[in-house]
Amino acid sequence: MASEVSELNPGEHATCPRCHHHLLSSDTDPVHGPISYALASLIAFVASLAYPFMSFSVQGISQEISLYQSAEVLSTFDNTALGFILLASVLILPGIYLVCVLYLYSCISFARLGNKYKSVQKGILKSLSRIKPWLMVDVFLIGVLVSLVKIASLAEVSMGISFWAFTVFTVLVVKTIAISDLHWVWSQLFPVSESKQALSGSVFQQKEHLACHVCGLIHDYSVYTHHCQRCHAHLLRFEPENNLQLVWALLLTSIIFYVPANLYPMMYTSAFGHAEGSTIMGGVILLWNMGSYPIAAVIFFASIFIPMAKMFALAYLYWNAKRVRNMPHSESYRFLKVYRITEFIGRWSMIDIFVVAILVALVQLEGLMAIYPGPAALSFAAVVIFTMLSAMIFDSRMMWR
Repeated sequence: MASEVSELNPGEHATCPRCHHHLLSSDTDPVHGPISYALASLIAFVASLAYPFMSFSVQGISQEISLYQSAEVLSTFDNTALGFILLASVLILPGIYLVCVLYLYSCISFARLGNKYKSVQKGILKSLSRIKPWLMVDVFLIGVLVSLVKIASLAEVSMGISFWAFTVFTVLVVKTIAISDLHWVWSQLFPVSESKQALSGSVFQQKEHLACHVCGLIHDYSVYTHHCQRCHAHLLRFEPENNLQLVWALLLTSIIFYVPANLYPMMYTSAFGHAEGSTIMGGVILLWNMGSYPIAAVIFFASIFIPMAKMFALAYLYWNAKRVRNMPHSESYRFLKVYRITEFIGRWSMIDIFVVAILVALVQLEGLMAIYPGPAALSFAAVVIFTMLSAMIFDSRMMWR
């Protein structure tokens, strides 16, 4: 639904009158806030890489790791794909996101800089909208805390300067993401005339307009040109049958991977020459028997309950999306709330993958104790990735037909 929004006062925000989704907001200092937080995040990011992250000691033998070694060690156990996922979602993509946010808001703040390299700015803005869902520094931090509980019963663990720097980095990144409004940046760097915007109140069923999913520009459907006039991204017409086929395929793929992810060991623990595998449920039971009830509950909800609940919820939404016609707005809004919740919680299932990565990197005391990744780790990562892709690609407009 196209909504006409008047100029907002500082601190105000606008929501869709039909689905109550956040449209835009007006901060008291929309430029310098993101610049400050992004710069502070980059400083904490460098500090988190420059010092030791964690150390592990048992019977006089110690092991120390840095942050990037948690991904590097995985590649030595033929889990290069898993190491790349960790490296990309925790270090590479957050670093790229912060540098790009700092550059774009600097372009807005300094007119001379903003008038140069317009094609570069467009490419950066398009990239940011795609990588934003894959920033998982907060999920990784929770995974580190869970791994601490698991290791604490085996040996002495101490936190390095890098850990505290990464904790600060996580908080600052989350804040930077929260206050960075990419649609507002589009409007500042690439303003468009009002004549190109659709009439307020028009809806997609009437085929009066077509909104770009990247920059938010609204196009006249009668002169549909396949690509956005501002960012040149491919415009997604409302094609429910094609969309449902794709999201069902991604969801079924995640269900297939979910079977080996629960049947095979997530990791192997070797102590004094004896190796023992641990499945996801086995790890939950072990933590529960150790008395770590909160951590056991976190792992159970993040690695077992959430993936199953998300797959059932998405299947429920997709099934009803094919059948729905002229549904009351209250019913459509209920479906949309379920969709938004499933889209939000899906990334938190990566906690168990990050726990495995930390344990594998830290516990490598040859001849005494070692932890190795199991075959279920990559399968479980695939479950999380495919469910996230399925939810992201799903066209929620089907709920409003």
